[in-house]
Amino acid sequence: MSRTTASAVDPAQHLQETLRWHFGPETGSPFWLRRRDSLGFDPLRDITSFADLRRFPDVSDELRTVPVDLLVPAGSAEHPFEVYESGGTLGAPKRVVEHLSRTEGVDWVETVLPSFGGGGHWLHVGPTGPHIVGRSVRRLAHLRRSKFFTVDFDPRWVKLLIRTDRRALADEYVQHVLDQVELIAETQDVRVLFITPPVLEALCGREKLYDLLADRVTGIIWSGTSISGTALRLLQTEFFPKAEVRGIYGNSLMGIAPQRPSEPGDTHACVFRTFQPRSVVEVVDPDTGVRVGPGERGRVLVHLLTKDLFLPNVLERDTAVRVPAGPADAGDDLADVQPYRPPSGGQVIEGVY
Repeated sequence: MSRTTASAVDPAQHLQETLRWHFGPETGSPFWLRRRDSLGFDPLRDITSFADLRRFPDVSDELRTVPVDLLVPAGSAEHPFEVYESGGTLGAPKRVVEHLSRTEGVDWVETVLPSFGGGGHWLHVGPTGPHIVGRSVRRLAHLRRSKFFTVDFDPRWVKLLIRTDRRALADEYVQHVLDQVELIAETQDVRVLFITPPVLEALCGREKLYDLLADRVTGIIWSGTSISGTALRLLQTEFFPKAEVRGIYGNSLMGIAPQRPSEPGDTHACVFRTFQPRSVVEVVDPDTGVRVGPGERGRVLVHLLTKDLFLPNVLERDTAVRVPAGPADAGDDLADVQPYRPPSGGQVIEGVY
């Protein structure tokens, strides 16, 4: 199987090819072609670097209501497209379309992850439904020649329970999820868990289920919510010392960013890298938009540049510590990702995903 690597694509060339595709009259999407004349600049002439992508407006809020047919590029219209939704943390969910780009990203992620598994099965404990993560993890398992089990849950329901002060019911829902995990773990050779930190924490507190998995699991991939450095160390050293533990950061808009292998000079145990140059992130000052210095915290700014979808200059709901990705790369690596908390003190609910 051929796999695309991030280093195989020249960033500058990829940028220009993406712009020509999405703004070309024969290949572009109605969404971008209709607004080209109102941008105030010519995207095919005036955008020459990734820094120039800041000139585009952040159109991500429009993804809550735009008819998805307008997002599909004319050059790919004969291909089947899937529709996926964001988690809806900050309101109505946003919708994106996808044909092949996320599959290419997952294939790259598979080359970054350790070779855990040991011939056993994978268990995904997380949302499927309108969220793309379930399909992505399924592909990761199949690339490892593993069977794939799922325990689905609805993260929006849990957030609603927390937001409406029904925490006890939210906790009961998590136990309902773990009941299903236990039924699988009792009879199946589960070796890799894909799970969110809050659900994994609850699993560790459930003695029978923890004992079923503690010595058997060889790999844990956590994703969906933030986790503290202390909790991550405990997970690796105390609860699952025999397992390779890796994080994956991502969402429907930016794609998937796995924890990269450690490099000399790293000061964080977990550093995420996007699938550059298809997904480029910058860590910026939330007030000025200026890129913060290495080691400083800022808000995550995303540029998605694929043939399926072009989404530049999207200010995400997360903050992160900026880790330079190297001179050959267009964007930043990310460490210690946390939800952005606005100065107004608005409520931010992570829930279980």
